[in-house]
Formats: sequence, structure tokens, C-alpha cells
Amino acid sequence: MVERYNFTMPGKSHSYRLQAIILRHTDWGEADRLITLYSREEGKIRAVAKGVRKLRSRKSGHLEPFSEVNLLMARGRDLPIITQAEAINPFTSLREDITLLSYASYVAELIDRFLIEEEPNQEIFQLLIHTLTRLSQGAEAAFEARFFDLKFLDLIGFKPELMECVICREKIQPQDQFFSLDLGGAVCPNCNRTLRTGIPITIDALKYLRHLQRSSYPEARKAHINPSIQIEMESLLQRYYTHLLERKLNTPQFIRSIHQLQMKATQPEED
Repeated sequence: MVERYNFTMPGKSHSYRLQAIILRHTDWGEADRLITLYSREEGKIRAVAKGVRKLRSRKSGHLEPFSEVNLLMARGRDLPIITQAEAINPFTSLREDITLLSYASYVAELIDRFLIEEEPNQEIFQLLIHTLTRLSQGAEAAFEARFFDLKFLDLIGFKPELMECVICREKIQPQDQFFSLDLGGAVCPNCNRTLRTGIPITIDALKYLRHLQRSSYPEARKAHINPSIQIEMESLLQRYYTHLLERKLNTPQFIRSIHQLQMKATQPEED
């Protein structure tokens, strides 16, 4: 991780501006907050918002999680300081609906967990903006999460191989296959007899994963994915993330809990 300067470097302005998405915040001291954000200009950074927890703070409403904001920053001794904040799009609906909140949190957690600080990526920034925008506009949340997954994995260098067997390099045939977490891709039944660690994956789930991986958003959106296939795709991708990170994400369990509560609420009461 690149350490922040303890002094202003020659040629560097003390103040600078960022366009960013707020990923999360935690309390810091008596009245401040530590903000984790992903910016167009500097990638992921942590910054201090001084006095933002005071009742009269003008910045607090502009620094809510998932908000798209313009920030005026000052270079601090250890961490940069947010001196001004203006919301471009607060994405209020993402915090008012528990389902949208869970999926927005999922996307933010992936950005936070996988990306190191101060490495900007314009494509990831645009993917994040577009995903939050579509979620806030009522797009199907599970589909948006899976589309984000496939594009994000590609952009961070962990694109799964889904077109051919990662061992024999033969083209995948229209039959149920396997997926190797270690090798990062599909394994044909013949090769898995030797490997023996492949995770079973149905040809339908593999077909839709491939569709999302290689399609633009308008093309990908034409797919109508069965709920059981959605669950299979999600399970496989979560196992892949866990393997890459060597620890589980927190938000998938949150999403599952919300789904279980919603299902229970729709079931008729027994006499």
C-alpha cells in the first residue's frame, strides 16, 4: 500500500478535487468519520471528514454510502481531509430499500476488498456508477450483481475461463461441466476424472455465465435466467471470490437473509 506523504511534495497542490462514490464510513474520534471512497482520479482511498457527525455539519448529508459526490480534498499529514462535499447523485433509494441496500453493499464490498489504494481504473469507476444507477432505477438486483461480477473479475485480472477446458484446452461441449477454483475456469468431465476437485456446474449455468461475460449490457439484458440458475451462478461465484480472497465476503449472507425474510413474509399463515 502506498503511504500518504507527511508533507506537500513539490509540484503537488495542497488542495485537489475528486469525483467519487462513497463505499463506507466509520466513526473516527469524537466528531469525525473515516470515509472509504472510490474516485475517478485516484481509485480507492481513505479520507477523514472532520466534524461531520456534528448536528450542524453541512457535509454529512453528502457523504452517505453509495452517493456519487464531488469532493474538495486537502493533503493531511497521514490521510487526506475532505474539506467540501457536494452530492452529484445521492442514490437515496439504495438506502431506503433493504434489498437495494444489500446489493449496493455487495458491490461496494467487492471494490473495497479487491482493490488496493491509489490505483485508479476508469473502467471500474464507470462499471460502479452504472451498476448503482441501474439498481436505483429498479433494475433486477440479482441480474445486476451477476453482470457486475463477470465484468469486475475481468477488469481485475481474474476473468474465469468459460469457453474451453483449462486443462486440455478443448472447447467446452454442451453438457454439464466442472469448475476449478485453483485453475480459474471450466474443466471438462474427462479432465476432472484426474483433477477430482472440480465443482459441478450445469451447462445452463455455464451458458449464462458465458453470455454475461462476453456481452454488452443491452445484449446481456435480453437473457431470462431461471431463479434456480441464478442461485447456482451466485454460489459458484461466491466460492470463487472466497478462494481468491482466502476469506468469505460479508454481504452475500446479508442478501440471503433478506431473501429468506421476504419469502417467509409471502407464505400464507397456517391455521
